[in-house]
Amino acid sequence: MPKQKWRKVMVIGSGPIIIGQAAEFDYAGTQACRALREEGIKTVLVNSNPATIMTDREMADLVYLEPLTLEFVTRIIEQERPDGLLATMGGQTGLNLAFQLAQAGILQRYGVTLLGTPLRSIKQAEDREDFCRLMQEINEPVPASTIVTEVEAALRFAAQIGYPVIVRPAFTLGGTGGGVADNAEQLRLIAESGLKASLIGQILVEKSVAGWKEIEYEVLRDGGGNSIAVCHLENMDPVGIHTGDSIVVAPSQTLTDREVQMLRRSALKIVEALGLEGGCNVQFALHPATGEYVVIEVTPRLSRSSALASKATGYPIAKMAAKIAVGYRLAELSNPVASGRSAFSEPVMD
Repeated sequence: MPKQKWRKVMVIGSGPIIIGQAAEFDYAGTQACRALREEGIKTVLVNSNPATIMTDREMADLVYLEPLTLEFVTRIIEQERPDGLLATMGGQTGLNLAFQLAQAGILQRYGVTLLGTPLRSIKQAEDREDFCRLMQEINEPVPASTIVTEVEAALRFAAQIGYPVIVRPAFTLGGTGGGVADNAEQLRLIAESGLKASLIGQILVEKSVAGWKEIEYEVLRDGGGNSIAVCHLENMDPVGIHTGDSIVVAPSQTLTDREVQMLRRSALKIVEALGLEGGCNVQFALHPATGEYVVIEVTPRLSRSSALASKATGYPIAKMAAKIAVGYRLAELSNPVASGRSAFSEPVMD
């Protein structure tokens, strides 16, 4: 059971539907509001997009159709005085806004607790340098890479390891500012774009594994360290085509049972090392011939894959993540797809 009785919780939406984030966060936010109200918690929803289900009046106790900026959300916090903030349902918009609120001292000033995954864990998953260092510490393979904050450093590293290379900006949505570079001219353009797009002016330049299978695991972990792999998904297109542009199939169709279990163990190990609480997505690249794998990244929040996995399995990831955020353990929650069993049971898919 929750250690603390939450009185009022603010839920941050994802704002306008744009390339990279759309209806999946309306789905997540709607489930979260319902889950919180089931617990008798007053919900304050902030979202600038009125064309959503979550902004219907019956979904939350209070709905603010205001810009998702530090200035406006600070005003709402000052007026409503929530004791909790749930930011992992609003895509990268919600996550970045939570960081801005914390860095500006707003959460501390008004006594607002960030629910679910702690900021330090989110930062470790989003910051490319911290993440690569952690993977090395727990002996999880990652492609040869370096973190840079200037274009010339990216060019020097690529010259050392050879092209093609992949550029991944830190703290961006849907691969914004990133891409694959086959030569120095392309890398210069992509690196400039990535550095501008990154919230902290940082990009990861790594050896390309384009052409490998791209596999995802949706994982739920509670505050007690209990975790399950809700679903594994396989992208029809290989690494090099962004997952948002690819058809995704659940469960994976071309993996052997050994490969499925190998990646599952890795996903649970990574989520435990990060200390995440709630739903997250772990992405792998798997060599189609040798079975070698590398860790691509972890998304420490709900994502489009969460919505797909929820629909494919019947397991409401966003609802469970919201319950975990207010202090429930998986074993205390009932499993909606297996009558009489707890939510600590992984869905079975044929």
